[in-house]
Amino acid sequence: MQDILIKAACYIAIILLGYTLRKTGFFGPEAFGVLSKIVIRITLPCAIIASSAGRAIDLSMLVIVGLGFGAGVLYMVLGSLLHRKRGKEQQAFAILNTPGYNIGTFAMPFTQSFFGPLGVVTTSLFDMGNAFICLGGAYGVAASVKEGKGFDCRRIFKALAASVPFLAHLTMVTLNLLKLSPPKGILTFARIVADGNAFLAMLMIGVGFKLSGDKSQTGAIVRILGVRYAVAAVLALGFYYLLPFAPEIRNALVILAFSPIGTAVPVFTAELKGDVGLSSAINSISIIISIVIIVTLLLVLL
Repeated sequence: MQDILIKAACYIAIILLGYTLRKTGFFGPEAFGVLSKIVIRITLPCAIIASSAGRAIDLSMLVIVGLGFGAGVLYMVLGSLLHRKRGKEQQAFAILNTPGYNIGTFAMPFTQSFFGPLGVVTTSLFDMGNAFICLGGAYGVAASVKEGKGFDCRRIFKALAASVPFLAHLTMVTLNLLKLSPPKGILTFARIVADGNAFLAMLMIGVGFKLSGDKSQTGAIVRILGVRYAVAAVLALGFYYLLPFAPEIRNALVILAFSPIGTAVPVFTAELKGDVGLSSAINSISIIISIVIIVTLLLVLL
């Protein structure tokens, strides 16, 4: 358990490092954009490949993909409904910043360490469904709402087709179902690059962290995170008590339900020309809350 606490403290320390380096001028205004491109287009896809390669998948477990997708849709709907009277800008922001799980850089180390191979497979499948939402789907819906063009499936598929992490997920799940593995050279390269993913993702969040002190920002944070963790508690109870899976799978799903908001969300918020500082703040605070909850749950479950 000491290892969990040390890892959690390190995540927070890296976020604080990024924030400090930006405040002291080490990173300029363009740093967030550069770091986000590296994380989303290089290190995160490599982390997905490295963590998923060679994992056997039982077809009966594909329902877990639906759980990841369904949870994301639920968050999007709630975010939209709760902000529908606050204007299209805030509604689009909520649609984008309420759903999405940080699986690859946050939850995977926990489930891998404590729930073994079943935990890894569960996490990968859940993240596949999650990827539909946080790696393009939510952005497509939010963009349609902001521009007042209504729901457009083509825009969502276009966003997903351009999402390198989503394509990495799709490729790896397909290969695993076919019991195939990437070429050794590609896998070796992916593992080397993946080692830097968690650090760069946390550093990116710290660099983007910015609060104006405006009461509207505080209200947005409370609303979004309040909905987020209230729903997470309901989902976790359902996963644990209602699903007909082995204990390791159900325990992993409980941890996944409380994962923080995905690291890609501030990047998509920037592309939507939204409030990146607020998005990064919500993201950072969700990491701290999730660390406390997940460490507590691990003490109870194990």
